[in-house]
Amino acid sequence: MFRLPKSNKPYDYDEQKENRDPSTGFREKTQDIEVTVWPEFIDGQSNNIGNIFIWAYQVRIDNKSNQKIKILNRYWKIVDEKGIVQEVSGEGVIGQQPEIMPNSYFKYTSGVHLLNPSGIMSGHYQIQGENGKIFDAKIPAFSLDTPFVNRIVN
Repeated sequence: MFRLPKSNKPYDYDEQKENRDPSTGFREKTQDIEVTVWPEFIDGQSNNIGNIFIWAYQVRIDNKSNQKIKILNRYWKIVDEKGIVQEVSGEGVIGQQPEIMPNSYFKYTSGVHLLNPSGIMSGHYQIQGENGKIFDAKIPAFSLDTPFVNRIVN
């Protein structure tokens, strides 16, 4: 899987992207945790093994609870337009298990590549509250679309 450099700043950091309005992204709320995602097509390339299409996605995890939380693990399901499935799981995000204080948020940027020009991603974070309880916070399903492919509405 393609990886952008690990960073809690967007890959092409600018103030406008840093201060995105959460209402403009794909959002999902589980209990008092709201996850917002902004995907962005980066590049399409051809090489000797075929085509590769690359996206970056910025994630903001808002802790709207009254207790500190910790992101323990992540799980992603990525399905391309031909139904090819990739599943990714692991500890934390971008090499960290961030703790998020009440009424605060954590933001990071990562990336994904597909061999086809569109797909969809979804998943969840395993989160532990300060009270020790562990639960899954949903990551909203979001589309990975290239700007030069005609979209068909079903």
